[in-house]
Amino acid sequence: MPLLSTKNLTKHFDGVYAVNKLSLSFEQGKITSVVGPNGSGKSTLINVLTGIHAVDGGQIVISKNTVLSKIIPHEIPFYGMTRTFQDVKLFEQMPVIDNIIVVLTERSIWKALFEKHTALHLEKAEAMLKKVGLWEKRNELAKNLSYGQRKLLEIARVLAMVESGTGDIEVIFFDEPFAGLFPEMVKVVVSVLKELRTHGKAVVLVEHNMDLIRELSDHLYVLDSGELLAEGKPEEVLARKDVIEAYLGE
Repeated sequence: MPLLSTKNLTKHFDGVYAVNKLSLSFEQGKITSVVGPNGSGKSTLINVLTGIHAVDGGQIVISKNTVLSKIIPHEIPFYGMTRTFQDVKLFEQMPVIDNIIVVLTERSIWKALFEKHTALHLEKAEAMLKKVGLWEKRNELAKNLSYGQRKLLEIARVLAMVESGTGDIEVIFFDEPFAGLFPEMVKVVVSVLKELRTHGKAVVLVEHNMDLIRELSDHLYVLDSGELLAEGKPEEVLARKDVIEAYLGE
């Protein structure tokens, strides 16, 4: 069942179409990947779906019931969505563990810093940080983490948002989550994505690594110049001549 779909979704910048009449669907309990060469519209698509860029045409449909032509970024959890960013977004001046606590408790940053946390919140935060291998860094300021650790912390926050029940998160966007990660970190993120799929979430993955795309994807969309070039099972799509010519350059 599609948890999210688009109908003729369009976005242009100064007359250039970055997303051109895309009709896509993202299914429950599946990892759907979006690939394409640089400038093909992958990140723009996610940014439109999460309200970073305004919709210029078409519709966004959530669980067949809610039809949207406009999304406000801070409201996406209430539509059952959350995301990561290529440029990692964290509370830089807060300790690692408080970056998780603020999501679990749905409180303001100020309250998260100065209120006493419950044992349950701390227990959940510990579980999230251990899952991504950051428990030993829990008292470090987020700004002092390495690039890879910062990405793992952002993913832990996504898990915390799913755990907190904020808006009943069903659709999670991962924009280049593996970029810049060491092999052991890659294994952690692979495990997280597979776990989310097992729990019935719709996982949307933008990624350049074709080995990971083949390993993880249940369905694949290939974009080229903002348009849909191909879709289907990864092993079939990536063998197509037009996809190889447009994207793989082989």
